[in-house]
Amino acid sequence: MACTDKRGSLKKVTRWALGGMAAGLVAASACASGRVAASAAAASGPAASSASSACTPAWPRWEQFKHGFLSSDGRVIDVGSADDRTVSEGQAYALFFALVANDRATFDEVLRWTENNLASGDLTSHLPSWLWGKDKDGNWHVLDANPASDADLWIAYTLLQAGELWHERSYTARGTVLARHIAEQETATLPGLGLTLLPGPQGFHPAPDEWRVNPSYAPLQVLRGLAEQLPGDARWKSLTESASTVLLDTAPQGFAPDWARYHAGQGFLPDTDTKAKGSYDAIRVYLWAGMLDPAQPGAKKLLARLTPFADYIVRHGAPYESVDTTNGQTTNEGNAGFSAAAVPFLMALGQSAAADAQAARVQSLDARDPPGYYTSVLTLFGLGWRDGLYRFKADGTLNVRWGAACSGPSR
Repeated sequence: MACTDKRGSLKKVTRWALGGMAAGLVAASACASGRVAASAAAASGPAASSASSACTPAWPRWEQFKHGFLSSDGRVIDVGSADDRTVSEGQAYALFFALVANDRATFDEVLRWTENNLASGDLTSHLPSWLWGKDKDGNWHVLDANPASDADLWIAYTLLQAGELWHERSYTARGTVLARHIAEQETATLPGLGLTLLPGPQGFHPAPDEWRVNPSYAPLQVLRGLAEQLPGDARWKSLTESASTVLLDTAPQGFAPDWARYHAGQGFLPDTDTKAKGSYDAIRVYLWAGMLDPAQPGAKKLLARLTPFADYIVRHGAPYESVDTTNGQTTNEGNAGFSAAAVPFLMALGQSAAADAQAARVQSLDARDPPGYYTSVLTLFGLGWRDGLYRFKADGTLNVRWGAACSGPSR
């Protein structure tokens, strides 16, 4: 396929013919990457050096993450897991971090691996499978084909934001179609709640009047951003509104659970499988809430509801690892990733001293023990936000530090 300039107004996505679309999109992305590389090679002199520095903000933690967890072909590996697994969530987060870092080469590698190995070669036709790894016979392949909506949301959102920032319609087109599949396959209309995000297409509707939800799967800024980018699809506004209710009503004591159940006529009840625990999933609820723009609808109310989490940290000097969300009884101290996730939340509440203490705790714990995959992800999100590498606007749009200097015309 010949390289052609595909730049222009990315909010007016053309209707692509779905037949053969994936191959064309990959080729277009490769052509765009070639244009970027050619432009970089042609630049020289002090001015070019200064511009290059502004366009690639220093982010040592991202470089460390790539060195420790990212294969040369774009697979995020949960190093230390029994099967060296890859989960779609990890691929989604890596795409987001690569965009924040203006690391387009890594972005394209991660996207290519994700599409080829988790989505049967075409994200416009298949939601990505959530789990890939080595089976008991030593063969590498998809181990569980059920998608996970948290990963799918982040991938769709990041593709749409990348399309804007890098002026690349192939990303925008893929993000648009993927978002449509999410709305069609990973949602349900719950009585009294409306259209609601489910954790995946299968396994979360155990009885005719019962559904299982995961509050951490629905960052309000991501949902709001999808609604902004896809104004013709009213489902995203509905999903944002129901997600706000899920976040508030599953935390009546101010502590977010990993999972909850919704019963028609009864509302939200503690999840029996996880015994109402809030831990490694729920820590992301506070992270996402802390990074909301204060002007986004529902942000202040959510921060107020979850304030007991901040109060606990101020009293004890560290987040808990696990809490019984029905009574506030806690177990153990959270790791460095929990502290990193708490930083934006504490900052949003004006607890700057507590936020600084948690950031220092991250540095201390990381120096003692190298962080694993999930701790590293939480740290990239939390401390990357603290360092001003990115922000979310009230309409969900992503602002990146390099954007003003390097993304071309005003968005």
